[in-house]
Amino acid sequence: MIRPARCSARSEPFLTLRCRELSDAIIAVHASLGLDRLSHELFFYATIYNRSRESPMARAPDVHICEVAPRDGLQNLDIFVPTEAKCALIDTIAAAGVREIDAGSFVPPKVVPQFADVDAVMAHALTHKSATIGALVPNPKGAERAIAAGVNAVYFVISASETHNRANVRRTVDEQIEGFRAVRAAIDARPVEERPQLMGAISTSFGCSLEGEVSEAAVCRVARAFAEARADEIGLADTVGYATPKSIRQIVTAVRREVGAQMTLRLHLHDTLGAGLANAVAGLEAGIRRFDAAVSGLGGCPFAPGARGNIVTEDLVFMLERMGLSTGIDLDRLMQTREILARHIPAKHLTGHLHEAGIPKVLRSAA
Repeated sequence: MIRPARCSARSEPFLTLRCRELSDAIIAVHASLGLDRLSHELFFYATIYNRSRESPMARAPDVHICEVAPRDGLQNLDIFVPTEAKCALIDTIAAAGVREIDAGSFVPPKVVPQFADVDAVMAHALTHKSATIGALVPNPKGAERAIAAGVNAVYFVISASETHNRANVRRTVDEQIEGFRAVRAAIDARPVEERPQLMGAISTSFGCSLEGEVSEAAVCRVARAFAEARADEIGLADTVGYATPKSIRQIVTAVRREVGAQMTLRLHLHDTLGAGLANAVAGLEAGIRRFDAAVSGLGGCPFAPGARGNIVTEDLVFMLERMGLSTGIDLDRLMQTREILARHIPAKHLTGHLHEAGIPKVLRSAA
C-alpha cells in the first residue's frame, strides 16, 4: 500500500483548507456550475481534501482504471502470446483489484492474428465476476460475436479523423456511425439482464498521424452521434500520443459542452511523446475519473514505430495514490504482471518508471 503524500499550507494551499463547509459546498454546486476549467479544478482539489478525511474502507475508489494490456497492449506485437499466458495475465490483473479489463477484440484472425484465440480468452476472463470484462469491436459483426460471448461491455471505435477511420476500419465516419446505431439496436433487442454496456470510443481525438491536427468540431461531431445513439459512455483516445495538457482540457471541455454533463467520459492516453501522466493530471483537473492504461506500458501505434505505448498502469496507480486519490488496486500484485509478460515478450516492449526504480521503501505504509 502506498502512503499518500502529506500536504503543507505552503506547498498545497487548496488541500489544506480546514473548512468542511467550503469543500463540501464546492462539490455540491459543481453540477450546476458552467463546465469551465476553474470549476473542475476546484471540484478536483475539494474532492482530494474530503477524501483525505475518510476511511479508505468506507468509500469506492476515486479513480476508475480500465486495464487494456490484454487487448491494446498485445494487438500490435509481431509474436503470438500463448492463450495460457493471456489468461494468466488477466488472472493477475483481476487479483490486483482492477475493476475493468479490456480482454480482447473480435476481429478476423487474418486482420489481427493475436486475437485468433479471443473466444477462449474471453470465456476465461468472464470467470472473474469482480471485474467488468470488455471487448473492442470495429463493426456490428464484431459486436454480434462479443455479445454472444457474454461480455459485460462493448467498446465501439470511430475515428474523428476521416482518413484514419478509412485506414483503420475501411469505412467512412458516417458509415461507422450507422454501424454504432445498429449495435445499439442489437443490444436493446436483448433481455435487460443480457445487455452489455456500450461505450463509444473516439480515436484520434487529439491528433492524427495521417491528417495532423484534428479539429474540435470533428471530435464533437462523433461525440454527439454517440450521445444521440445513447452510448453509455464516451471515450476520448489519444491514439498516437500527440495530446498536451492544454489540448486535453480543451477537448474534454468541448465534448462535455456538446453531450452534457450527465454523459460519462473517459480518457485513453498514450505516452508517445512523454506527456502521458501530465495529460492524465490535466484530465483529472477537467473532471475525468475514468482512464485506460496498460501494465508495462504495452501497446502503441503502428504509425509511430519505436514510440512508447499506453500510459503505464503501475506508474498511473502510484501517482494517483500519492496524490490522495484511491484506485482500489493492489500495486504490488499488479507489478507481478511483469513476470508473466517477460516470459513471452521482448524487454524492448516493456516500460515503466516504477519497474525501473522500484517503490521507495519510505513511501510504503506500515500496513
